[in-house]
Amino acid sequence: MEDKQIKKRVEKIKAELSAGNKYGEKVLLCAATKMQTAEDINLAIQAGVDAVAENKPQEFRDKVENLLPCPKHFIGHLQTNKIKYLLGKIDLFHSCDRDELAEKLAEMSKGKGLVSDILIQINVGEESSKGGYSYENAKETFLRLSQTEGLRVRGFMAMLPELEDEDLLRALARKMRCLFEWAKEQSSFVEYLSMGMSGDYKLCVEEGSNLVRLGSTIFGRRNYAEK
Repeated sequence: MEDKQIKKRVEKIKAELSAGNKYGEKVLLCAATKMQTAEDINLAIQAGVDAVAENKPQEFRDKVENLLPCPKHFIGHLQTNKIKYLLGKIDLFHSCDRDELAEKLAEMSKGKGLVSDILIQINVGEESSKGGYSYENAKETFLRLSQTEGLRVRGFMAMLPELEDEDLLRALARKMRCLFEWAKEQSSFVEYLSMGMSGDYKLCVEEGSNLVRLGSTIFGRRNYAEK
């Protein structure tokens, strides 16, 4: 039964996203696979998600060999000593949130003869509980990291605050879209604005996101007691 539910959910979301965003861009569906089994992740892949993403390096390491072919992303806070589990296996790092991580990822990528694709994480809501570069420093950070050997900056990632104020959320999402538009003028590599999770992805797509990260909307609510 759950097999069919995952398939139905993915098909429903893909249908919702099929019109793209108001900028004429295709909206990609990334399945956030924290605490999901390889079997359930493969069901989502078979149903047509555009990418799958873990947020814990060891969990990725333990699952990756059992997953069907599909772009693999990393969406969690990444400690520099855990890069080794991901290097060369992750197609896109969503959460490059600080210089220490960018520098170590660049160094290790160069050492392996690789270029790692990254999104710069912006703390657009200025929340003390979240990591990321400030919006005020975003342009400087983008220009600097775009010149860093071993990295290829593909765009930005942001998490909107969990607030009821829809006008504020839309304003923050529009700020990210403005930043994204500016970055596209600076570099032909810029392609992704990763913004929107299960609770706010529709609003984010309406305001210009082209990559959403959905977990419970695909897999159902997690039962942490069983894990």
